[in-house]
Amino acid sequence: MKQCNQIIKLEKEIYSCRVCIQQPHYFPPLPHEPKPVVYLSETALIAIAGQAPGLRVHETSIPFNDRSGEKLRNWLNVTKEEFYNRSLFAIVPMGFCFPGYDKNKADLPPRRECREIWHEKIFQAMPQIELVLAIGSYAQRWHITELKHKTVSATVNDWRNILSIRQPRGYNVMPLPHPSWRNTSWLQKNPWFNDELIVYLRRLVRKFL
Repeated sequence: MKQCNQIIKLEKEIYSCRVCIQQPHYFPPLPHEPKPVVYLSETALIAIAGQAPGLRVHETSIPFNDRSGEKLRNWLNVTKEEFYNRSLFAIVPMGFCFPGYDKNKADLPPRRECREIWHEKIFQAMPQIELVLAIGSYAQRWHITELKHKTVSATVNDWRNILSIRQPRGYNVMPLPHPSWRNTSWLQKNPWFNDELIVYLRRLVRKFL
């Protein structure tokens, strides 16, 4: 009950956070009204740690509500009902709000304020988490202590070794590339990802559900 109250309180604080627009630690400030998207849980054993919401997620407040979410659910071999069931999955992106676009209309990096203010509090409030799915470089750098690799490709390629290490916060980490169409070429050049990692990942996820 105490953990449940702590989770509820923490979520309310996150949803009302306006630091990036009122008192940004880094400039420029968030270019639009904050709309944090995060799912915390007192029971989930798996946390999905992505980068930051895209525009569609920003508009709907539903994480991974796009084609990348469809691909991710396929990787995990879970239904939408399972994926959005907070008793099964926590969803904690490195940036909680859509960061906006750069001059080339690409998504900006996740705001650093989120991880500096909230992430330690979040994972202290969810000590039951056993597995973090770290999607992309920002999540991998934060969740994997003593990360040795400089690229997402090298990190994901070393998934067996990384997964075998219990991290200081008490969970193990499975590194993943972003489930984006932009990574189609990488996936085609690295068939081991589907043939080995995904096969293992699906068994691992089912173990914790």
